[in-house]
Formats: sequence, structure tokens, C-alpha cells
Amino acid sequence: MQRSSKRDLLKLAGWSSLALAAALAGCGKKEGEGATSPAAPAASGSAVAAKPEPLKVAFAYVGPVGDGGWTYAHDNARKAIEKEFGDKIVTSFVEKVPEAADAERVFRDMVGQGNTLVFGTTFGYMEPMLKVAADTPNVKFEHATGYKQAENMRTYDSRTYECAYMAGVIAGAMSKSGTLGVVGSIPIPEVIRNINSFTLGAQTSNPKVKVKVVWVNEWFNPPKETEAAQSLIDGGADVLMQNTDSSAVLQTAEKNKKFAFGWDSDMKHYAPNAHLASAVINWAPYYSKAVRDALEGKWSGKQHSWWGVKEGAIDLVSINDAVPAEVKERVWKVKAGLADGSFAVWKGPIVGQDGKDVLKKDETADDKFLSGINFYVKGVEGKVPNGK
Repeated sequence: MQRSSKRDLLKLAGWSSLALAAALAGCGKKEGEGATSPAAPAASGSAVAAKPEPLKVAFAYVGPVGDGGWTYAHDNARKAIEKEFGDKIVTSFVEKVPEAADAERVFRDMVGQGNTLVFGTTFGYMEPMLKVAADTPNVKFEHATGYKQAENMRTYDSRTYECAYMAGVIAGAMSKSGTLGVVGSIPIPEVIRNINSFTLGAQTSNPKVKVKVVWVNEWFNPPKETEAAQSLIDGGADVLMQNTDSSAVLQTAEKNKKFAFGWDSDMKHYAPNAHLASAVINWAPYYSKAVRDALEGKWSGKQHSWWGVKEGAIDLVSINDAVPAEVKERVWKVKAGLADGSFAVWKGPIVGQDGKDVLKKDETADDKFLSGINFYVKGVEGKVPNGK
């Protein structure tokens, strides 16, 4: 919208007193005001642009914002971009959206409410989001952890396996039994990759370490996560990691006087005695980029971003004082190497459960390899559900 104000210039004619009165009358009037309200004349042909409408940004969350983990991390990033961009954007969210047909309804409702940038924050939203994106080409869609893109849909992810590896370095050093446990959510490459990376890190501290896995087949289910954690402890694991969204695993470790790690967000306050460190995700850098791209007209689909320590998206924080200084130092070196590109978690030789090389000596996995991991490395017990 534009607002304009026009001034008709009065021609000077006649008696000087009448000319002066006419000039004063002409300069004193403004649309909607009385003749006595003074106003400066606007430049001829000028137009004052109204403040542009804010960008409406919506987020679909698979869990509650208070889960203390995955969804909590996404919502913290949402709040961060609100603070960064101020009145240039308006954000909203819907929590506890199932990874099912209901997600499509939520996305369509977000579009109907005028949102033109929509984030879906879990793998299971991929197909519903693709369907809605095809029907609403003027809306920009961002899908977390997915691999399918469209002209108006792109994907983004975080290299959580980098933190899993660093946690493993600590876990291998702190375990007295030599048995570690992982509570797995859903057996997709992302989660299997994290379990393997945790194992690889642990083996740098204890080459003979064993890793047991219990799957709960859900991202957020505290009772199931608690049961899985307890079964691992009963099976001899004295250090636990998780790829689930609540603090239940850490709290179960606390009750059993064992160690565990926080996941996705800093969970130290949930169980300060059991907490060894937290593998955290900072989504704010990517969300800031996505919003800026949209505001500046630079956003484009059919792209994938996978950010880690290097981009400030991944970190291991709040390391327990009980962890020896030498172990902390090795973690810092790994982190520094990940930041400058001199270190790679998946660099050979790496051996699978069958004893065969999955990566030969000095061979480094590319992102295509990492995205398709469906096997366990040597040291992980059991079989991948529906996999190797």
C-alpha cells in the first residue's frame, strides 16, 4: 500500500495580501486535518511506501516443545530467529504432529493461514510435505533429515554422528564393564550412523568395547525409553547413549547410578550425577539462513544442507568433571579437526560386523555413503532391524 499527499501550487496573482493569505491556506492543509494544522510540503511526485508485511513462518514439531531434546532444540532456534529478525517475521508452531497422514492436514492448514515458509522437523514428514508442496508452488518448504526435494522444497540436516563419535570417546574411557548401551528410535540411516559413530569413538578409548542396542521404534515415548534403558543396564551396560527425544534414558541411568549422555539439547539438569556430556544441535544458524534467503528473494529449492561442527550446528557440551583431562583433550582435538576439516569420523580402515572392510585404509566416506548406512560396524551386537 502507498499513501500519497498532493499539494497544488497556488499561482501568485492579484494583491499581495490576498496572495499571502492564499499561500498560507494552501500550505496549512493536509488530507484529514483542519486548515490550521501546519505541514511541510512534500516533494512533487513522491510516494511513501508502507511497511512491508512480515514473512509468516510455521514449524511442525513431532514432539512437545518441552521434550528437553529434539523439539526443544528446534523451538529454541525458532525463538532465536524471532529475536534476530524482529518484526520482519511472524512465527508459529504446531507440536506433537504425527508422522502420518495428519501431517498433510497440518501443512495445508499452515498454508491456509498465510505462511509462506514452512518447516517440517522430522523424517516422517517427507511424503506429506512433498504432496502439499506440489499443490502450493508459491510456498517454500524446508524438510529436516529428508532426502527428497522439489522446486519449492529443500532439505536440511545436522551431522549428529560427529557428536555421537565424541560421546563415544568419553564413553569408552568411562565404562568399567566394557559394555555400552544405546536406545535407538527408528532404524533409519541417520540413527544407525549415530550408533556406529558412537562405537567407533568408544573403540579409540577401549578397542574391546561392546555396544548393545534396544529399539523403541518411536522418537518420543518416555515410558518405552525408560524400559529400554533399564534393560540395557540389566544387560551389563554402564554407559548409555540415546537417539530418542526425551530425558528418560539419562534419568534412568541416574536412578541406577550409571552414566549417560544428553541428546539434541543440554540435559545436564535432568540428571547431574549421571550426565557425562550432551550432544547438542543448534538449528539457529540454518534457520537464520533460510529466513534471510526468503526475505531477500534468494531462496531456491532442490537443495540439501548438512551442517556439523564446522558450521556451528553441532557441539558436545557440559562435560562432567569426572571425565579425565586426557580424555577431554582428545575430544577437543577431534572437535578442532572437525571444525577445520582435518579430521573425519568415517575414515578407513573401518570394519563391519562380518569382519570385512566397509572403508579401506585412508578411504574417507562421502555423503552418499553416509546417507545410506544400513549396517553395524564391528563391536555392535545384534542385527539392524530389516537390515544387515
